[in-house]
Formats: sequence, C-alpha cells, structure tokens
Amino acid sequence: MRNIYSNIFKPNKQILTKTIYYLKKNKIVALPTETVYGLAGNAYSSKSIKKIYRLKKRPNKNPLIIHYLNLKSASEDINFNSNLKKLYNYFCPGPITFVLKIKKNSKIDKMARANLNTVAIRFPKNNIARKILKKIDFPLAMPSANLSSQISPISAYDVVDEFKKNIKIVINGGNSKIGLESTVVDLTSKPKILRPGIITKEKIQSIIKKKVYYQKKIKLLKAPGGLTKHYSPGIPIVMNANYAPVEHAHITFGMRYKNKINSFNLSKKSNLNEAAKNLYKIFRKIKKLGYKKIYISKIPRKNIGIAINDRIKRAAN
Repeated sequence: MRNIYSNIFKPNKQILTKTIYYLKKNKIVALPTETVYGLAGNAYSSKSIKKIYRLKKRPNKNPLIIHYLNLKSASEDINFNSNLKKLYNYFCPGPITFVLKIKKNSKIDKMARANLNTVAIRFPKNNIARKILKKIDFPLAMPSANLSSQISPISAYDVVDEFKKNIKIVINGGNSKIGLESTVVDLTSKPKILRPGIITKEKIQSIIKKKVYYQKKIKLLKAPGGLTKHYSPGIPIVMNANYAPVEHAHITFGMRYKNKINSFNLSKKSNLNEAAKNLYKIFRKIKKLGYKKIYISKIPRKNIGIAINDRIKRAAN
C-alpha cells in the first residue's frame, strides 16, 4: 500500500538541514508551532510568497504573519514602540502576534503584507521553528497550513490530508500544544485585539497598563483571522445547541451531556484549554465520518473560551 504520509519527517539534523536548504531556495515547507502548523517560506522573497498564496488559494487582501527569532532580528523591518517591548518581554516567544508599522526600507514582500504599511509579526515558541530561524538570515512568512477559510491543522498528518504531496517536507513536531491561532493585537495606535487567542485582553492590559479594546468591525485586514468565514469544516454549524438529532454531530463541553454515538466532547473536565486543543481535531473527525451538520453546545465566554467562540462563529458563517 502506498504511504500517503511519506513526506512527513522527524526533525532530525539531516531533515532540518534539508529544510533550511529548501527555504533558502524559496521553496515552501510545513512546520509545527505551538499554535497550529504553518506553511513556511522566505518573507523577503516574492517567489515564496506567491507560492504560499497559490497553495492556500488565499485572497490577496489577507496578509500573512511574519515569524522572527527575536526583536533584534525584526529590528531591520519594524518600527518598535514601548507597548511592543513590554508585551515582548512578558509573552515572547509565545502565541501572540503584533501588528506594527514597517520601516521604509523593509525587505518584507509587499504581497505578504497586502501592500499595507503595517505588518503582523510573531516570535514562535516551538523549538523546531526556532532552530530553523536561528540558521537563516530572513524571517518566515508562515500562515496556517490549510486551504483558505478551512480548518487549521494541529498535526503533520492534517497538513498532508490538506495538501497531499504538494508540500515536499512536513516536519512532525507532534500535536500543537495550544491548537488555536495566536492572539493578534494591533499596536499601531490604541491597542486593539484583532483576533482573540490564549493570551487574553485582560492579560495584555495588565502588562501595558492601558485599556485594550476588541476590534468589532474590521474594515481593513491588517492580519489574519478577520475574514467573516474562516476555520470552517465545510459543514453547517448550529451554535449553543443543547440537543442534536441523532443523524447529526453534537459537539459538547463538560459532563452534563449524555455520551451518545453522535456526540464529541471537547473536554469532559470543562477545561477550556483542553477544549481549544481539541476543537479542530474534532471538526476534522466529524468531517471524515461524513456528518452533514454540526450542533455545538454552549462554550463559556471567558479566557480562551472567547477565542473558541470566535472560531466557532466564523466557522458557522
């Protein structure tokens, strides 16, 4: 039997060396991060960026997140401010993305930032991603490794299910620890949350000692996660549902729901971090099982539960 996952590799020295060679040749690889798996390419190369957009079938107006090793490596491209430095010192490397103004001489490809004078940047915590960033002299554009608007991947196998052999190297770093995309905070003016994540508005406020707002209506896409339809399994979704017909899938949370053949529990312990880690995995499982509709029970709107509800709402559109 043909191995459909033969392009998945363990992160040994030989594969990391080959991955770095691919990136320097403007090829695209798939890498693990602590949030979800990403499609990585040279952020300074228009050739690489065009490949990412083409592979993902991504709208040109939707910019990419650029990944750096540290502040020093980002200093040639980005205009820093005091809010960034405070948040960086507390949360980075980690699951938070900053929208900032770029320098005029920045080498970040225009398409990667949707021709804006701002750019979304992140400093990933995942050890494999950081090993690679240490060995290259350019940042990595690295959106989630899925087709545009569909479910983000939390494993190397998800990536191959999505792209088959179109990605020659998919590095297996195990399941993503968080399982949801990073918090995105716009620091170009008054701090605003453009996409909720595991790092909450309250945590950010406590560090910068300033009021932080949620961006309710996004007129201009400065970072990923703002599209109305996103994270979708391609199946109709009913939110806040206490019951589901037996022919449809029912995603539940906590112990109050009976375990039926059509039920999929995000966390029996009512643990929101566990629920976040399981959301996309359960979406994929339900889709593979052939269900035509998903009912989802109410998820508490606190901590990372705010991000979970955001993803479900966009998936339901």
